[in-house]
Amino acid sequence: MRLALLPLLLLAACADPAAQHLGGFGDPVRGAALSAPWWLADTSRLAGNPAQAARAAVQLEVVADALRTDPRYRHEASGPALQATGQGVAELRQAIGISPAAPPASVIAALRDAALALDQGRPARAEAALTGADFPLGPQATLARLATLPRLPRVAEAAAAAYAEIRRLDGTARSS
Repeated sequence: MRLALLPLLLLAACADPAAQHLGGFGDPVRGAALSAPWWLADTSRLAGNPAQAARAAVQLEVVADALRTDPRYRHEASGPALQATGQGVAELRQAIGISPAAPPASVIAALRDAALALDQGRPARAEAALTGADFPLGPQATLARLATLPRLPRVAEAAAAAYAEIRRLDGTARSS
């Protein structure tokens, strides 16, 4: 029985909760927030895995953007959660080499494309995804930084804040 679950666990380990939470039936923002501490508490654990580092960055971008702009969250998101996720995004973007002014949607799309290309063994396609003004260091430097992320304390705090905020909002929804 345990061996039968192994392929599912491996698939879940590489999944993008912001895109495929509960197989696509769940709220992707909630999925990203609830998985954020696992992926982002210690970003140095992602060393050597630029595809997973890119997916982890997507998680934080998705949550931070949703807390600020999504009508479902923006009216109830707390100030501390907004501040923590904003600081986490800023620190992660600096570490990876992403422009602070880059629109979240284009960063998310580029990082997802790069991760998929790396998973498929297509490094040239990954580099192509990470070109343009949003990635001022260039694709090779961006991939190198994704492969060697250090521990990022603001990112860890942002992951914890995102998790706590979604749990708080879950509790608020239940009590209404």
